[in-house]
Amino acid sequence: MRLLFIAAIAGLLFSCNKKEELLNKPNIIFILADDLGYGDISCNGQSNFQTPNIDRLASQGVTFTNHYSGSTVCAPSRSTLLTGLHTGHTPIRGNVGVKPEGQFPLPDTILTLPKLLKQSGYVTGVFGKWGLGYPGSTGDPQNQGFDEFFGYNCQTLAHNYYPYFLRHNGDKIILSENKGNKEGIYSADMIHQKALEFVRANKDTSFFMFMSSALPHAELVVPERQMKKFRGKFLPEKRYDGVDSGPKFRQGPYGSQTESHAAFAGMVDLLDQQVGEIIELVKELGIEKNTLIIFSSDNGPHKEGGADPDYFNSNGSYSGYKRDLFEGGIRVPYFACWAGKIEPGSKNNHVSAFWDLLPTLTELVSTDKPENIDGLSYLPSLLNKGEQKKHDFLYWEFYENNGRVAVLKDNWKYIKYNTSLDTPDVMLFDISKDIGELTNVAEQYPDIVKELDSLATLSHIPSPDFFIKKESVKE
Repeated sequence: MRLLFIAAIAGLLFSCNKKEELLNKPNIIFILADDLGYGDISCNGQSNFQTPNIDRLASQGVTFTNHYSGSTVCAPSRSTLLTGLHTGHTPIRGNVGVKPEGQFPLPDTILTLPKLLKQSGYVTGVFGKWGLGYPGSTGDPQNQGFDEFFGYNCQTLAHNYYPYFLRHNGDKIILSENKGNKEGIYSADMIHQKALEFVRANKDTSFFMFMSSALPHAELVVPERQMKKFRGKFLPEKRYDGVDSGPKFRQGPYGSQTESHAAFAGMVDLLDQQVGEIIELVKELGIEKNTLIIFSSDNGPHKEGGADPDYFNSNGSYSGYKRDLFEGGIRVPYFACWAGKIEPGSKNNHVSAFWDLLPTLTELVSTDKPENIDGLSYLPSLLNKGEQKKHDFLYWEFYENNGRVAVLKDNWKYIKYNTSLDTPDVMLFDISKDIGELTNVAEQYPDIVKELDSLATLSHIPSPDFFIKKESVKE
C-alpha cells in the first residue's frame, strides 16, 4: 500500500510538472492574409484607407522589413510555411485542384509545424482556407496535426464569400442561408467567430492557432455594412463582370462587382477589424503576456476579379504582383507582438522567409525540428536576444507561365523567367540601389549571373509525384 501511495504521489507530481511546463509555453497565433500587398497597410504607406489594428500590432511589436513569402501563389506559400522547405524542396509546388473539392495533398510522411507543436503538447487549430489536401486525404488538416479545422478545404471554393457550405473537421456544414443566390452568411465573419471560440476554449492551455484568412483575395465581395463605409470614396470606380448564375456560380469563378475599389477597401478594413478583435480577446482573457501574435500575407497583391493594385499602390515601392518573383510578388508585411518579450515599435532588417517559421517556433517551444530543412530560426531577431544565423541565399521557383525562378544573395536578386523555353529571360538587380527592380544589369555582371544560376540549379529537387500526378487532376 505504501508503494502504491508513493507511486500515486509521484505520478501526480509528474503530471503537475508536465502541465506547468506546458502552461509556460507561449500561445502562438499566426494570422495570414491572402493576397495582401506590402503597401496595403497604412503603416507601410497606404494612404487611401487605414489599418489601425494591424498598425497597432506593429507598434506594439517588431516589424521585419525584409521578410519574404514562401511563393507567389497560395498553396505552395502555405506549404513552405508549414514544412520549413522552400519551393525547390517543399511537396506542394503550385495551385493544383482535385475534383470535386480540394487541392493536391501534402504527404503523410512529412513533419509539419502543427504535427510538431501537437507532439509538444499544444492544442492546434486552423481557421480559414486550407488548400493543402482534399477532404480525407493525407493532406487533410486533421492528418497534418490540427486538432480543429473550420473553413474552406478547397481554395478554389474560397474565392466565393457566400458559399453553400464550409467544413468543420470532417463534417460539411451546409449554409442554407446562402441557398441559391442568397447572401445570408458571409464566410469571413463566420470563420472569424469560430477562431475566437477556439481561443476562448483553450485559454487555459497552450495553443497554436493558424488564422488563414481568405481576405482580401478575389472575389471582391463584402457585406453592405462595409461597402457603406467606402462607397463613392475611390472614384472613378472599376467594374468587373463575373459569373452571377449558372452551374459555375459560387464554384470558384468570381462574381460581378460594380464598385471594386470600395469592395477591396472594405475587405482590408474587415481584415483589420478582425485582427483588432483577436488582439482585444487575448488581452481580455489575460493571456497577452503569454501569447505571440504574428501577422503576414501569403504573397503580393492580386489583379483578379476587378482588383486594382495600381490604384491603391498595393505593392508600395516594389515591382510585380502575385505570380511574379519580383519583390512586389514575394516581399510581404511581417509584424510580431508579444507583451513583455518583444520590444514595442522595433524594426529588424534580418532577411527571412516563410520556411523559417518552423525552426523559429520549434526553437521557441524547445522541441526538435526535422533534419535537412531549408529554414533558419529567426528567434534571436524576434526577441532581440542571441546570435542570429543568416541565410547564404534565398530561393524561389514557380512552375506556371513557362517556369520562373529567383535567387536572392546579399544585395543581388537573380530572376529567370520562361525557364522551360530555349531562350529564357535572365535578369539581375542590385536591390540595395534598385529596390524597384527597374534596371537589369545581367549583361554587366556575367560572373554573378553564372553563380546565382548555379545556386538555382542546385536548389531544385524534382518532385515527380507532384508534377506527374498534377496533370490528371488540374482544374
